[in-house]
Amino acid sequence: MKNKDIKNNKPPAVKKQTTGVEQKQTEGPKKKEEKKLEQQQQHKENRGKEHTEDQKREHTEDREQEQHKKHQSAFDDFSNHVEKIAVKTAESIRKVIDKALSSRNTVLTIRVNDESNRKMNMLVEAGLFKSRSESAAYLIQEGIKTQDALFKKISVKLEKIEKLREELKEAVSEEFISKDGPE
Repeated sequence: MKNKDIKNNKPPAVKKQTTGVEQKQTEGPKKKEEKKLEQQQQHKENRGKEHTEDQKREHTEDREQEQHKKHQSAFDDFSNHVEKIAVKTAESIRKVIDKALSSRNTVLTIRVNDESNRKMNMLVEAGLFKSRSESAAYLIQEGIKTQDALFKKISVKLEKIEKLREELKEAVSEEFISKDGPE
Protein backbone atom coordinates (compact mmCIF):
# COMPACT_ATOMS: atom_id res chain seq x y z
CA MET A 1 0.00 0.00 0.00
CA LYS A 2 2.81 2.29 0.73
CA ASN A 3 4.15 1.77 -2.71
CA LYS A 4 0.90 2.67 -4.33
CA ASP A 5 0.72 5.85 -2.36
CA ILE A 6 4.24 6.70 -3.43
CA LYS A 7 3.42 6.03 -7.06
CA ASN A 8 0.48 8.36 -6.92
CA ASN A 9 2.67 10.94 -5.32
CA LYS A 10 0.58 11.00 -2.30
CA PRO A 11 2.12 11.05 1.06
CA PRO A 12 1.38 8.03 3.13
CA ALA A 13 -1.79 8.23 5.19
CA VAL A 14 -1.01 8.93 8.76
CA LYS A 15 -3.63 8.63 11.37
CA LYS A 16 -3.85 11.95 13.01
CA GLN A 17 -3.91 11.97 16.73
CA THR A 18 -6.00 14.67 18.30
CA THR A 19 -5.61 16.12 21.68
CA GLY A 20 -8.50 16.68 24.13
CA VAL A 21 -8.55 20.41 23.35
CA GLU A 22 -8.88 19.80 19.65
CA GLN A 23 -11.66 17.31 20.27
CA LYS A 24 -13.50 19.87 22.41
CA GLN A 25 -13.02 22.46 19.73
CA THR A 26 -14.45 20.20 17.06
CA GLU A 27 -17.18 18.96 19.36
CA GLY A 28 -17.89 22.51 20.55
CA PRO A 29 -19.66 23.72 17.41
CA LYS A 30 -21.69 20.51 17.28
CA LYS A 31 -22.67 20.75 20.92
CA LYS A 32 -23.41 24.44 20.58
CA GLU A 33 -25.67 23.69 17.66
CA GLU A 34 -27.34 20.88 19.59
CA LYS A 35 -27.80 23.13 22.62
CA LYS A 36 -29.18 25.85 20.41
CA LEU A 37 -31.66 23.39 18.90
CA GLU A 38 -32.60 22.18 22.40
CA GLN A 39 -33.09 25.75 23.57
CA GLN A 40 -35.20 26.51 20.52
CA GLN A 41 -37.26 23.40 21.18
CA GLN A 42 -37.68 24.33 24.85
CA HIS A 43 -38.57 27.87 23.85
CA LYS A 44 -41.21 26.51 21.48
CA GLU A 45 -42.54 24.21 24.20
CA ASN A 46 -42.56 27.05 26.72
CA ARG A 47 -44.33 29.29 24.22
CA GLY A 48 -46.80 26.48 23.65
CA LYS A 49 -47.32 26.12 27.40
CA GLU A 50 -47.59 29.88 27.78
CA HIS A 51 -50.00 29.97 24.87
CA THR A 52 -52.04 27.17 26.46
CA GLU A 53 -51.94 28.95 29.83
CA ASP A 54 -52.96 32.20 28.12
CA GLN A 55 -55.82 30.38 26.42
CA LYS A 56 -56.89 28.89 29.76
CA ARG A 57 -56.63 32.29 31.41
CA GLU A 58 -58.62 33.91 28.60
CA HIS A 59 -61.22 31.13 28.77
CA THR A 60 -61.51 31.60 32.54
CA GLU A 61 -61.79 35.35 32.09
CA ASP A 62 -64.45 34.83 29.41
CA ARG A 63 -66.43 32.57 31.72
CA GLU A 64 -66.10 35.07 34.56
CA GLN A 65 -67.26 37.87 32.26
CA GLU A 66 -70.22 35.78 31.13
CA GLN A 67 -71.13 35.02 34.74
CA HIS A 68 -70.74 38.69 35.62
CA LYS A 69 -73.00 39.61 32.71
CA LYS A 70 -75.57 37.03 33.83
CA HIS A 71 -75.44 38.33 37.39
CA GLN A 72 -75.58 41.92 36.18
CA SER A 73 -78.50 41.05 33.92
CA ALA A 74 -80.32 39.34 36.79
CA PHE A 75 -79.58 42.30 39.04
CA ASP A 76 -80.83 44.72 36.37
CA ASP A 77 -83.99 42.63 35.93
CA PHE A 78 -84.57 42.61 39.67
CA SER A 79 -83.91 46.34 39.88
CA ASN A 80 -86.37 47.02 37.06
CA HIS A 81 -88.97 44.81 38.74
CA VAL A 82 -88.54 46.62 42.07
CA GLU A 83 -88.81 49.95 40.27
CA LYS A 84 -92.06 48.87 38.58
CA ILE A 85 -93.48 47.75 41.93
CA ALA A 86 -92.47 51.05 43.51
CA VAL A 87 -94.16 52.99 40.71
CA LYS A 88 -97.34 50.90 41.02
CA THR A 89 -97.30 51.29 44.79
CA ALA A 90 -96.84 55.04 44.47
CA GLU A 91 -99.71 55.18 42.00
CA SER A 92 -101.95 53.17 44.34
CA ILE A 93 -101.04 55.40 47.27
CA ARG A 94 -101.68 58.46 45.14
CA LYS A 95 -105.18 57.18 44.28
CA VAL A 96 -105.96 56.53 47.94
CA ILE A 97 -104.60 59.93 48.86
CA ASP A 98 -106.60 61.69 46.17
CA LYS A 99 -109.76 59.93 47.34
CA ALA A 100 -109.04 60.82 50.96
CA LEU A 101 -108.28 64.43 50.15
CA SER A 102 -111.18 64.96 47.76
CA SER A 103 -113.70 65.42 50.57
CA ARG A 104 -111.69 67.89 52.63
CA ASN A 105 -113.75 70.94 53.43
CA THR A 106 -112.82 71.88 57.01
CA VAL A 107 -109.78 74.03 57.75
CA LEU A 108 -107.83 73.33 60.93
CA THR A 109 -104.81 75.10 62.33
CA ILE A 110 -102.64 72.62 64.18
CA ARG A 111 -99.29 72.55 65.90
CA VAL A 112 -96.98 69.56 65.45
CA ASN A 113 -93.64 68.59 66.95
CA ASP A 114 -90.40 68.66 64.91
CA GLU A 115 -90.43 64.93 64.20
CA SER A 116 -93.98 65.01 62.81
CA ASN A 117 -93.03 68.03 60.71
CA ARG A 118 -89.99 66.17 59.29
CA LYS A 119 -92.13 63.13 58.47
CA MET A 120 -94.73 65.26 56.65
CA ASN A 121 -91.94 67.01 54.74
CA MET A 122 -90.56 63.60 53.74
CA LEU A 123 -93.93 62.68 52.23
CA VAL A 124 -93.96 65.93 50.26
CA GLU A 125 -90.35 65.52 49.09
CA ALA A 126 -91.10 61.95 47.98
CA GLY A 127 -93.79 63.41 45.73
CA LEU A 128 -96.67 61.66 47.48
CA PHE A 129 -98.30 64.93 48.52
CA LYS A 130 -98.29 68.43 47.14
CA SER A 131 -98.11 70.06 50.57
CA ARG A 132 -97.71 69.40 54.27
CA SER A 133 -101.40 70.19 54.64
CA GLU A 134 -102.27 67.27 52.35
CA SER A 135 -99.86 64.94 54.15
CA ALA A 136 -101.28 65.97 57.54
CA ALA A 137 -104.84 65.39 56.34
CA TYR A 138 -103.91 61.96 55.02
CA LEU A 139 -102.07 60.95 58.20
CA ILE A 140 -104.99 62.09 60.34
CA GLN A 141 -107.45 60.11 58.25
CA GLU A 142 -105.23 57.00 58.32
CA GLY A 143 -104.75 57.37 62.08
CA ILE A 144 -108.51 57.50 62.53
CA LYS A 145 -108.93 54.37 60.37
CA THR A 146 -106.40 52.42 62.42
CA GLN A 147 -108.09 53.45 65.66
CA ASP A 148 -111.56 52.46 64.48
CA ALA A 149 -112.24 50.21 67.50
CA LEU A 150 -111.36 53.04 69.88
CA PHE A 151 -113.65 55.44 68.06
CA LYS A 152 -116.51 52.89 68.24
CA LYS A 153 -116.10 52.67 72.02
CA ILE A 154 -115.99 56.46 72.27
CA SER A 155 -119.10 56.69 70.11
CA VAL A 156 -121.04 54.32 72.38
CA LYS A 157 -120.00 56.30 75.48
CA LEU A 158 -120.85 59.61 73.80
CA GLU A 159 -124.34 58.28 72.94
CA LYS A 160 -124.82 57.38 76.62
CA ILE A 161 -123.58 60.81 77.65
CA GLU A 162 -125.99 62.43 75.18
CA LYS A 163 -128.90 60.41 76.64
CA LEU A 164 -127.90 61.49 80.14
CA ARG A 165 -127.79 65.14 79.01
CA GLU A 166 -131.27 64.79 77.52
CA GLU A 167 -132.53 63.22 80.73
CA LEU A 168 -130.87 66.00 82.72
CA LYS A 169 -132.44 68.69 80.52
CA GLU A 170 -135.85 67.09 80.90
CA ALA A 171 -135.46 66.85 84.67
CA VAL A 172 -134.34 70.46 84.95
CA SER A 173 -137.09 71.61 82.56
CA GLU A 174 -139.72 69.79 84.62
CA GLU A 175 -138.37 71.36 87.80
CA PHE A 176 -138.55 74.86 86.31
CA ILE A 177 -142.00 74.24 84.89
CA SER A 178 -143.29 72.93 88.22
CA LYS A 179 -141.91 75.98 90.04
CA ASP A 180 -143.17 78.44 87.47
CA GLY A 181 -146.41 76.59 87.02
CA PRO A 182 -149.66 77.03 88.94
CA GLU A 183 -149.05 78.83 92.10
